Amino acid sequence: MRSDAQRNRGRILDAAEEVFARRGAAASTEEVARLAGVAIGTVFRHFPTKDELLAAILKRLLARLAEDAAGLGGADGLHTFFRRSVAQAAAKRTVVDLVGVSVPAALGQLDDAVGELLRQAQDAGTVRRDVRPPEVMALLVSVCQGAVHGGWDAELQDRTLAVIFAGLAG
Repeated sequence: MRSDAQRNRGRILDAAEEVFARRGAAASTEEVARLAGVAIGTVFRHFPTKDELLAAILKRLLARLAEDAAGLGGADGLHTFFRRSVAQAAAKRTVVDLVGVSVPAALGQLDDAVGELLRQAQDAGTVRRDVRPPEVMALLVSVCQGAVHGGWDAELQDRTLAVIFAGLAG
């Protein structure tokens, strides 16, 4: 891909992430084009349908989450990842709103990174040995949805995470 095309694609994704985070999945691609400073045709050349644009945003966000998880480690890595994910969930509504969009490769990367954080936490004794990655992912998704749709404040987030961490520790 030409460098100007790559720049346009990046600007479109940045703008789309901002627009959809602010207005939800119902936001228009025209608003994305305006914010990105490109013509609507440029948006459609890169992303022929709105669903493809939404999938690209989700894939990029999941890749960032996987990268964040992979950069953490040790006894508190899983807890740190939960805290960061919940704190970002309300600001990045798109992730929750786009749950129906399928991006298996990105989800696999996130599963692997969270699985490694779980293994390290178990090795450090901060998480029970019987906890498995599917339970951790279910808790993460649930608490992020609660943060987005429940209008949680920081105090409620902290209390909710404390309950989850206590349950994981046994």
